[in-house]
Amino acid sequence: MSNKIKLMSHLVAGYPTDEIALTAAKALVEGGADILEVQLPFSDPSADGPAIQSACTEVLAGKYRSADGLNFIEKLHKEFPAVEIYLMSYASLVYTPGIKEFCRKAAQCGVKGMIIPDLPFDFDEGLTAACKENGMINIPVAAPSMSEERLAKMANAGFPYIYAALRTGITGTDTKIEKSTLDFLQKVKSGGSKVYGGFGISNGEQSRALGCYVEAVVAGSVFVRIINKNRNDKSKLYEEVKSKAMELTQTVSS
Repeated sequence: MSNKIKLMSHLVAGYPTDEIALTAAKALVEGGADILEVQLPFSDPSADGPAIQSACTEVLAGKYRSADGLNFIEKLHKEFPAVEIYLMSYASLVYTPGIKEFCRKAAQCGVKGMIIPDLPFDFDEGLTAACKENGMINIPVAAPSMSEERLAKMANAGFPYIYAALRTGITGTDTKIEKSTLDFLQKVKSGGSKVYGGFGISNGEQSRALGCYVEAVVAGSVFVRIINKNRNDKSKLYEEVKSKAMELTQTVSS
């Protein structure tokens, strides 16, 4: 019998099309993903590695807009009403239409949480309050590069969840789960927040090493690469995405 590791899986809205992205989402859910983190494509991401950057560039070249991404999220919510959906984006896409208005629309589409890495947790332009008004949560991002003082301030700020980026740099490259990683996670959790841990998670060994220290393991670039590789074969795409999700959510059998 094996126990399940909770998984937050990352998708880029519209990549390479909404139809194919929906196929990938179905595979993720069937493979055991508990949370779908959907990214609105952005032209100048600060944390995304080559796989996600390329996906965003391609989607934006097709004139895909934030409104299209919200429509895609709404489809996901109708398809999987029991699955939590978080929206990941960058500050300008949320700030430009007005944070309150953006949060209202996101909540109407079924979003339950917002992850905006470049909005500081203590200067968030009203994001946390706007999320709360609309039945959502703001999930700030902690990084190992933060000072001890600032990390402690975030950990004790009362956020239900914090996203812990497991290393500095960009997503998509290999992450080693070392003692320093676990020490960092303990600091993030020190104020009572539950923690999502990600950045460079791509295989079951990493997931198992991390799983008992976090609320959910986060994986993104690995799925974007599978989608890209199999974009012309939806059946194969479905099977490979589902298989990878299953690999990431299963502990060693006992």
